Amino acid sequence: MDISVVIPLLNEEESLSELYAWIKRVMEDNGFSYEVIFVDDGSTDRSWQIISELKKSSDNIKAIRFSRNYGKSPALHCAFQKAQGEVVITMDADLQDSPDEIPELYRMIKEDGYDMVSGWKKKRYDPISKTIPTKLFNATARWVSGVKLHDFNCGLKSYHKDVVKSIEIYNDMHRYIPYLAKNAGFNRIGEKVVHHQSRKYGKSKFGGVSRFINGYLDLMTLWFLSVFGRKPMHLFGLWGTVMFFLGFVAVVIVGANKLYAINQGIPHPLVTNSPYFYIALTMMILGTQLFLAGFLGEIISRNSSNRNEYKIREEL
Repeated sequence: MDISVVIPLLNEEESLSELYAWIKRVMEDNGFSYEVIFVDDGSTDRSWQIISELKKSSDNIKAIRFSRNYGKSPALHCAFQKAQGEVVITMDADLQDSPDEIPELYRMIKEDGYDMVSGWKKKRYDPISKTIPTKLFNATARWVSGVKLHDFNCGLKSYHKDVVKSIEIYNDMHRYIPYLAKNAGFNRIGEKVVHHQSRKYGKSKFGGVSRFINGYLDLMTLWFLSVFGRKPMHLFGLWGTVMFFLGFVAVVIVGANKLYAINQGIPHPLVTNSPYFYIALTMMILGTQLFLAGFLGEIISRNSSNRNEYKIREEL
């Protein structure tokens, strides 16, 4: 099979028939063998009924229906497990991604030898409240990951099948699939300017300040795990040694000053008489404990056997 098109969706009943007709036309015009995998992430509208009706008239459709809303990352994870195409292409279901981009995305994988190609919506039809935070987010992601992409979170991407079978997407890590691919050893990551269309039906299912806050926290987690995930003692042991040495030096200095004051008969107030000593000590202890608790929790989550097990209500 040439291409697997993966489409996660949530309450997109208006656009599904039009989107599939568009994909079908592009595939037939270019002679591709293909499958379209819809993942219904707990829709409460008629999305699943429409997918079921489309399935009756086409053997190219596969579909997964979650019992509730889990998020885009679980949807992609489950679809990647099912995908059979040599090239896997992901796109959103809201018609803002153009299926006309598929042939070139396919060619860049098969002929140019890229492991992955990410779309770049150079001209966006989103409100400024979304575009400015997105630019800041992408700039930070480029700096931390070292992957020189303009649009990490573009839903329109193409992958060689080896990439999607080698990476694990969980929580909200779909924003950083290029970084995950790089960490898995797939370094040929390209970019293509793609056409971005204004939303035709309904409203965006993603947004809010929490999306950007969580995105930065996930980026910090990925960076930490990629650098120290398998060798945490290299970080904690180093800084623990440094802190112990500084503490030992401080004790020597305090002891020496105290002995000097006693020998000279000079009143010398205790450093513990200052409330700032206890505030600083408490803050450092709490900060260290919270960071370590977060790291240990991530390690436990990373090795959990059921992290990516989701309740699937129905499959086509």
